[in-house]
Amino acid sequence: MADQKTPQQQRREQPEPYEGSHPVPKLVLTIIGALFIWAVYYIFTTYNNMPPELGDDRIAADFAVSTTVDGAQLYTAHCVACHQATGKGIPGVFPPLDGSEWVIGDPAVTARIVLHGIKGPLTVKGAKYDGEMPHFKETFSDAELAAVLTHIRSSFGNSAPAVDAALVKKEREATKDHPDHWNGDEELQPMLKE
Repeated sequence: MADQKTPQQQRREQPEPYEGSHPVPKLVLTIIGALFIWAVYYIFTTYNNMPPELGDDRIAADFAVSTTVDGAQLYTAHCVACHQATGKGIPGVFPPLDGSEWVIGDPAVTARIVLHGIKGPLTVKGAKYDGEMPHFKETFSDAELAAVLTHIRSSFGNSAPAVDAALVKKEREATKDHPDHWNGDEELQPMLKE
């Protein structure tokens, strides 16, 4: 009668499992023990105690980090979206760097352009462009800017001489009071004639 008082849901449930008199089977314990003994044996038989004096023939200089600035890498990170990997730009939108009078001409003018950027109409290789180039005066150090300028002046079919950090520093100092972007041809054309 007590059984009839127990709700049907409880009568349907199985009892909670318990170990009681049913411990882990000896076969399972034997397999685990054998695997442990094999693992210890494997570690001791395959351990290669190589003397450190053999080494791998590297010296401290092999681990030195290069301090040379890579202009191509900086160009790829900051300039390739507009001027493209080929340096040909996008016709009517972004001017080309290959054969551009602004790139292969006076390196001081090129440095000024990259330092302060350009807004407004600019003529490049006889074609008119009317856009905006951002300034990089806060982005690049003198050495980084020199590396980028050297890269664009010696790539894409250009063969202009390299630019050094001293020139960039001089131009940065000379134009530090320039408030904003260069106003395209209006401000840059007179610089070509200097």
